[in-house]
This record gives sequence, structure tokens and C-alpha cells, in this order.
Amino acid sequence: MKNQEENLLEIDVLYLLKTLWRKKFFIIVASLVTTVIAFVISAFLMTPQFDATTRIYVVNQSVEGAQGLTNQELQAGTYLVKDYKEIIMSQDVLSQVEADLGLTDDLKGKVSVQIPVDTRIVSITVRDSDPNEAARIANSLRTVAAEKIIEVTKVSDVTTLEEATPAKSPSSPNTKRNLALGFLVGAFLAASFILIMEVLDDRIKRPEDVEEKMGLPLLGVVPNINKLK
Repeated sequence: MKNQEENLLEIDVLYLLKTLWRKKFFIIVASLVTTVIAFVISAFLMTPQFDATTRIYVVNQSVEGAQGLTNQELQAGTYLVKDYKEIIMSQDVLSQVEADLGLTDDLKGKVSVQIPVDTRIVSITVRDSDPNEAARIANSLRTVAAEKIIEVTKVSDVTTLEEATPAKSPSSPNTKRNLALGFLVGAFLAASFILIMEVLDDRIKRPEDVEEKMGLPLLGVVPNINKLK
């Protein structure tokens, strides 16, 4: 009995796959439609955004020059890097940059700070629709943040590793990725629609449906003469 159920399940899955194959034209058309929609949104409706990144290195000469540092002291230096991120994103720093540059938009939503693992390098990235404005904000933010970090943490110096420069190409939208997602979403939605309609369709279309509905064994099938020609 168990083997029969497994065979029936395999036949049903195979039938659904065949149904998808028969409807492949519909799936392809749906995928192309969603791909075109994704292209229109990416190319005409979404505003290109540019990233500008500046990097700093925080120097603490008193600690780095000391001899016989303990593990706790080294770990404390690592934890300080996380404090730098909070200082950069603090309202005092952002408000000062907004005042210095005469910005009217909220700056916090444009700024992101990344700290590579096991380093004391801090990357400050600003995203804006104008690449020159993004670089200008990033460099101003670096200057203000460096002064604030020295004031709060009493470190020796904050060294600039890299100044921000205007990006030549937008970081978003990623048109190629959006097109691929649009194609996959269209194929998934079309396939899901076909499978749902097939499962909900209770019409008798196969010999197996007769056995399932009536609970009687099928003795024979009358062939379709038109298909035999």
C-alpha cells in the first residue's frame, strides 16, 4: 500500500512538471514582462545614488608605545573602535557637518560606517544623488569626526588614510541584478499560478482521475482517434 502511494505521488509530481512544461510559453512571457517592468523601474523611476568613502586610522601613541601590554589592554583598544563609530554617527557630529555645509536634508540616513574585523581602520561612506556632494559631505564628516574622536577619547591623532573622491558610476540601482530578480520573480509567480490552478482544478482529465474520484479500478480507456492519425 505504501509503495502504491509513493508511486502515485511520483506520478502526480511528474504530471505537474509536464504541466509546467506545456505552459512554458506562458512562464517565459510572464518572466519577460516582469523583467521589462524591473528595467523601467531601475532606469526611469529610481534616482541613481553615488557612494563616496573616506578612511581614517586612529592612533594612540601612548598605548602603542607602551611595553608589556596585557590582553585586556589590547582588547580595550579594539573595543574603542566601536566607540569611534558611535561618535561619528552622533548627533553633535552630524549637526555640525550639516551646519558647516548648509545641508537641509537629514544626514544620518546618508551615512554608514564600517569597521573591518581586527583593525582600527574606520570607513565612512556617504550616499547621495550627486557624486560631488557625496564626496564633499564625506570629507567634511571625516574632519569633524576626527576632532570629536580626539576630544572624547583623548587619542593622540586621527590619520587620514584615504580622502573621498566623486564616484564615476552609481552604486544603485543595480540594473543587472534587478533584471535578474525580475525574471526570476516572473517565472516563480507564473509557475505558482499554474500549479495552484492545476491543483484546484477538479475536472476529470486523466484515467487516474476516474479511479481517484470513483474509487473503482479502471478496466480500459477509449483512445482518442484524432491523436492516433
